[in-house]
Amino acid sequence: MVLNRIWIGMFLIGGVVGFAKLIFWQDVEILGNIVDAMFSAAKVGFEIALFMTAMLCFWMGIMKIGENGGAVNWLTKIVSPFFSRIFPEVPKDHPANGAMMMNISANMLGLDNAATPLGLKAMNDLQELNPEKEKASNAQIMFLVLNTSGLTIIPVSVFAVLSAQGALTPTSVFLPILISTYFATLAGLIIVGLKQKINLLHPIILAYLGTLTALIAGLLAYVAYHPEKTDFISKVVGNGLILLIIMSFILLAMRKKVNVYESFIDGAKEGFSVAIRIVPYLIAMLCAMAVLRASGTLDAVLYGIREAALFLGVTVTEWIDALPVAFMKPLSGSAARGAFVDVISEFGVDSLQAKIAATMQGSTETTLYVLAVYFGSVGIKNTRYAAAAGLLCDLIGIIAAIIVAYIFFG
Repeated sequence: MVLNRIWIGMFLIGGVVGFAKLIFWQDVEILGNIVDAMFSAAKVGFEIALFMTAMLCFWMGIMKIGENGGAVNWLTKIVSPFFSRIFPEVPKDHPANGAMMMNISANMLGLDNAATPLGLKAMNDLQELNPEKEKASNAQIMFLVLNTSGLTIIPVSVFAVLSAQGALTPTSVFLPILISTYFATLAGLIIVGLKQKINLLHPIILAYLGTLTALIAGLLAYVAYHPEKTDFISKVVGNGLILLIIMSFILLAMRKKVNVYESFIDGAKEGFSVAIRIVPYLIAMLCAMAVLRASGTLDAVLYGIREAALFLGVTVTEWIDALPVAFMKPLSGSAARGAFVDVISEFGVDSLQAKIAATMQGSTETTLYVLAVYFGSVGIKNTRYAAAAGLLCDLIGIIAAIIVAYIFFG
């Protein structure tokens, strides 16, 4: 397992650097600093998970209302004409269409518990249409690349971390994340579409992509040319959209005669369970990051990247401090979350570095993990170009996150 090797490597490299500093530079404080940093990180990880519980309970409760109220089905109907054009090999009446649309709709709403089983069902349905059972089909690759690009409307876990750390406005990253993840998804669609010779100039595809791209580009241009309006847009427009989504979920649930209060309670219980499950992973990664940082290894790596950037003429370098999140994100959501918390601990929750890290955290999915689980579930061994396309989307999403974060917060 790749993450297992990385985690072991982080401890061993940090430890070797620590002993090297003790032996060759007579730094008698270094080992104590590393051990203290490990214990401190473990404590911080538990405290953050504790504070995250309330926020996760709230958002998971809201998402459960949306799920029971038919928000997923509503989104599915909206994207159905678009999907039929980008999956030309899948018959219109095939059950794979419904499973794929519902999976991506659930991902957009942050409904991970609902999205995963729907995604696995979609892969099994697509496998029925696959003539070469051990080789990924075009439809499976398109589905997974769109899945791993991680288009998200409500980044629940990012809000939870920022709130737990005492951010002044945890939802200020809502629009930057939405914009960044849109660019990652758009890139995935174009990359795979060109590879599979899909007609991306079809009027329906152009109508969907053109409308969304125009809205995103218009918003970015307005913020770029009116930086004094950034705070207003983040607080009023961003929070207004979030409130409208919550109200829409409630109204949809009322229309279906769903018990809204009980749905919220059921979702909040799931949120509590999620928070408990996060604790071990968060502490594990925070401790490993603490060893790297206390030994000076992480700072040395980032220093090298910073010097290279300065040599190339890049004068703004706060984004480099947030790069550990980008390094971890394709491998594991929990690992990236640990790196995100480490950045906050080092620079402050309302720092530019933390804002960039938060936007990175929400801009893409855990590509390698998703590919392993989904392809593994149907026994596919030859994944063709799926991993390369997914990782390229990650790169584009990270670059977009850096640029957008600077536009909004720089």
